[in-house]
Amino acid sequence: MNDTFRRAGTADAEVIAALVNSAYRGDSSRAGWTTEADLLGGQRTDAEEIAQLVARDGSVLLMYLRSGELVGSVHVERMDDATAYLGMLVIKPVLQGQGLGRSLMDEAERFARAEWGAVRMQMQVITLRHELIEWYERCGYRRTGETRPFPATDPRFGLPKVAGLQFEVLEKSFG
Repeated sequence: MNDTFRRAGTADAEVIAALVNSAYRGDSSRAGWTTEADLLGGQRTDAEEIAQLVARDGSVLLMYLRSGELVGSVHVERMDDATAYLGMLVIKPVLQGQGLGRSLMDEAERFARAEWGAVRMQMQVITLRHELIEWYERCGYRRTGETRPFPATDPRFGLPKVAGLQFEVLEKSFG
């Protein structure tokens, strides 16, 4: 198989949004283990948001291509001189559990170090996603103890199905 990574352009926004939504929401997401379908309804993102992320300075979406087909993507953003943010890490649901997510995360971390000189990566994960937090911990991320509110007032990014959703901040130092 021919696996490659590349930076997304605004022309990739529709296909990335479709992949992200298929991995996080609805019945298609249940084929993988990263689903949020029991916690949130609606969409996770849209092409407009993806295009804005791609166009913003210090913000990159990396695409994971296998034989030319999009199988994953991740958002990486420069927060400050030392810190990058990792978000929206997705692998096509039927391909999850094969190590592709780890490969994509490794590429995102490599990118942040090489392009921006980042010495750490931060992310936020819904606190109820225990298995996902445990996976990130196995990948070297640690819990910071910081939580942030879930933006429950913007239906553009999901409609909560459970009360009290919040994010936990995780961080990994590149040492």
